[in-house]
Amino acid sequence: MNNIKREIISKLVFDCINQYQEELNNKIDISEGEQTRLFGGNGQLDSLALVSLIVNIEEAIETELGVSLILADEKAMSRRTSPFSRISNLIDYIEELIIAEG
Repeated sequence: MNNIKREIISKLVFDCINQYQEELNNKIDISEGEQTRLFGGNGQLDSLALVSLIVNIEEAIETELGVSLILADEKAMSRRTSPFSRISNLIDYIEELIIAEG
């Protein structure tokens, strides 16, 4: 079983968001921490920005954690609660995928 802890995933996601903000004209207000809405109702990202952020996170996961994941697939899109709606949902989803990878 993979022993990558949620705190490490959280740090990686926030690092990617902070790095990505340097490229955006509109900053993501992360003052709500993990409860920050990313995409969907009241989300701060449009679909293009979300895709770019997801690609950055996937690359960071592979580089930093040595795990290759695809975050935006049918499984993600068919979930009742979108993993992209809030930062916390995204972190939980990544943790779930890493555990499933074993």
